[in-house]
Amino acid sequence: MTWNTDILIAGGGLNGPALALALAQGGFRVTVVDSRAAPDRAEAGFDGRAYALAIASVRLLQAIKVWDSVADKAQPMLEIKASDGRAGEGAAPFFLHFDASEIEEGPVGHMLEDRYLYAAFLQAMQQTPGITLLSGETVVAQDVTTEGVTVTLASGRKLAAALLIGCDGRGSGTAQRAGIRRVGWGYGQTALVTAIRHEHDHQGIAQQFFMPSGPLAILPLKGGHHSSIVWSETDANAAAIQALPDAEYLEALRPRFGDFLGEISFAGARFTYPLSLSLAEHFTAPRVALVGDAAHGVHPIAGQGLNLGLRDVAALAEVLILARRRGEEPGSPAALEEYQRWRRFDATALALGMDTVNRVFSTDNPILRLGRDLGMGIVNAVPGLRRGFMRQAAGLTGELPKLLTGRQI
Repeated sequence: MTWNTDILIAGGGLNGPALALALAQGGFRVTVVDSRAAPDRAEAGFDGRAYALAIASVRLLQAIKVWDSVADKAQPMLEIKASDGRAGEGAAPFFLHFDASEIEEGPVGHMLEDRYLYAAFLQAMQQTPGITLLSGETVVAQDVTTEGVTVTLASGRKLAAALLIGCDGRGSGTAQRAGIRRVGWGYGQTALVTAIRHEHDHQGIAQQFFMPSGPLAILPLKGGHHSSIVWSETDANAAAIQALPDAEYLEALRPRFGDFLGEISFAGARFTYPLSLSLAEHFTAPRVALVGDAAHGVHPIAGQGLNLGLRDVAALAEVLILARRRGEEPGSPAALEEYQRWRRFDATALALGMDTVNRVFSTDNPILRLGRDLGMGIVNAVPGLRRGFMRQAAGLTGELPKLLTGRQI
């Protein structure tokens, strides 16, 4: 088989471009198929959608030469506060408080808007030899042989590659066509996402407030007076709130948000998305690998979705580049098995851990409330435990691929 490209990536969200850059910098020819038109995303205005990038993720962006173009637009998270409670009652007496000054690496993470991160990826892809970006296209069929994989695009065009990587989300067509089944369940919760303008400076503090109907995250954005919120509610409550006019939506938010940041108003569009757990039974198949939400869709309770995907990116890039140096082709069974062995347990454990936290905190059972409040109080009172949780949240634990340490492969 004659390959048009070494590696074909289906999905151009964020994980796809990050992986394309890492692989191209390692010597591969890479084609990215993105269903959205690149200029539309790169030129989007402020809508409040943002990501909490852990220290390890920032190091990956540095290693693939993207971070410098967005660093001035990122908001360092200097503190993280997590507390339990009910709307209108304020926080419980026991809480978690993580201060970045307690670890040597600096801020626990950075908040960065989607529009800035994608634009930086697009610019980097356009400037990196070996990357071809096909915008406004989707993969509609794939045919795997021992020699490679051929995909058919919606336009009818066919492309052949040694390896197909699915970065195409929870409903991954790549996974479905490869016969990879999924397991998972819904939470009966919907996330309400928007951006809020507030009177007082957030001082780089991220807030997580656990309520019986679901958690509310208030995440600081650049400039001091804007924050992104991810507000989880039961499906019925979320649908009713989303249908409200802006003024009434804010009235519903205020008792949950509190008054610590003063008066609040809308600063971005309003979005919703249903919350569920979705895990692929396998992260690979012959000539196929899955990355990010295509492999594991998780609850946003700890803001780890993109970070988890970038851990996949770092591991898969390292496996493929080292295999290439040994003379193996990208789709070799040994390389794919190594990737699955490296990532599947870690991703599944983290996904199930977040699932457990959500179930324990999204209830008003008095016994569970007492237990979780005491647990937070104990962790907060023991410096060693507290620093351990901070390092884990920052992505600094476990067997890290080189890119997550800021090193080239």
